[in-house]
Amino acid sequence: MRLLDKLKSFENRYVFLKWASGGEYGKIKYVGEDYVEFDIIDVETMSYRETMLIYAPLIYEVAIGGPDISRIVAEISSQLTL
Repeated sequence: MRLLDKLKSFENRYVFLKWASGGEYGKIKYVGEDYVEFDIIDVETMSYRETMLIYAPLIYEVAIGGPDISRIVAEISSQLTL
């Protein structure tokens, strides 16, 4: 299974993504054949800082769980209005 095939199952989820020139917390918006659209979250304000298009072969690591991801999900969830 290729990394892109696996990442497609994590579209619209919060992750920590590490690529060739950096790593950030954010949300995977779209996984294409050659790139990943990734919304970076500012962890201090819990707001979206920027959107990046990352060339797929440059992605080294994706963390899908852990305490930091859980904290980000909890913070974003608490800001939702009913």
